[in-house]
Amino acid sequence: MRTGKSESEAAKFAGYKKPPTSEAVAKAIADGVTMQWGSKALDYARDVARERVGETAPTKFQNAAMRIGSEQEASARAMYEGRAGYLVDEVGFYTTEYDLFGLFPDGLIDDNGVLEIKTMVSSDTLFTAVADAYMDQCLGYLWLLGRQWVDLVLWCPDLGHMVIHRITRDEDAIEALEADLMAFAELVKDYENKLRAALAANDELAKQAA
Repeated sequence: MRTGKSESEAAKFAGYKKPPTSEAVAKAIADGVTMQWGSKALDYARDVARERVGETAPTKFQNAAMRIGSEQEASARAMYEGRAGYLVDEVGFYTTEYDLFGLFPDGLIDDNGVLEIKTMVSSDTLFTAVADAYMDQCLGYLWLLGRQWVDLVLWCPDLGHMVIHRITRDEDAIEALEADLMAFAELVKDYENKLRAALAANDELAKQAA
């Protein structure tokens, strides 16, 4: 809106399904929220900015836990279907308009549900994992897909142990997440602008040297 877009245009660009109404989101738009980013968030913001400028994603290392999680997804989905009594539709990657935000759920259930599977590979994860650690990801599914609940599955294949947490839609929490995501989008844009400026300056120096 600060760049001249109408409220409806800004909401559409940002990926909101409706114009923001909560105090948290309003403050984020008005620069009323100051975020304290951790190192992982900063690294991810720089990766996204680099991908936007170079138009290719930086190479990502896949560790053993990530590989095992991918390999176990089909087995966990089948066990979940048997235990919960649902049929899960496998789906692809979803994005908001203009590709500002995206997600890749492990499946959709009927008209209202989403499946997210987390494989407990390390013993540390097995003993310490709690549903709250994945809350933002699950709320993101409910926000972008307009659904009502997520079944978060914690799966330990070597023990045959599965726990299912049902996370239901919480509009206040979703609007707070929207505010955080918009603040993160601003951080990415700042890094993108800095990188483009640095590359432009380097090109200018190269021209002068030639």
